[in-house]
Amino acid sequence: MQTEEGKQIAIFAGGCFWCTEAVFTNLKGVEKVTSGYIGGTTQNPTYKEICTGTTGHAEAIKIVYNPVEIPYEDLLEIFFTAHDPTTLNRQGADVGTQYRSEIFYTTDIQKQKAENYIKWLTAEKLYNSPIVTKVSAATTFYPAEAYHQDYYNSNSEQGYCRMVIAPKLEKLRKHYASKLK
Repeated sequence: MQTEEGKQIAIFAGGCFWCTEAVFTNLKGVEKVTSGYIGGTTQNPTYKEICTGTTGHAEAIKIVYNPVEIPYEDLLEIFFTAHDPTTLNRQGADVGTQYRSEIFYTTDIQKQKAENYIKWLTAEKLYNSPIVTKVSAATTFYPAEAYHQDYYNSNSEQGYCRMVIAPKLEKLRKHYASKLK
């Protein structure tokens, strides 16, 4: 999906949206990251509702990016580096379908690139277990409540942020320094 002035949208679910939002917010070419919910049946779900695991929604991020500055392939690479794509409905201590690994494509080209990237990762045997990341057509994306937006930057001293998100950001700085703002 293209927005104004050639910007594009990518939507990824990689467990806790606080974690993935913090990673992608720091990348050159990423203009906006919104935490939210996608892939379920409940209209306008709340955090409390999706935490029950009964709405079908995943915690996800919607990324508005400039493909001239950061191609979709780079976003895919960082997505697969930032979370464990081999654990079904789980990321670390977060368990439930809302924490699944899923790519919600907005164009047929994104679908093809995501499927090809997963095939490549599988062929290269970069993970010890099979990749369980689903590739699905994007449905309605519902922005999460305001207190979930830019969570890490607003709460970096909180325990979860220090123990879970900070190591992800350190890994990002170590492996992708040239792609950071």
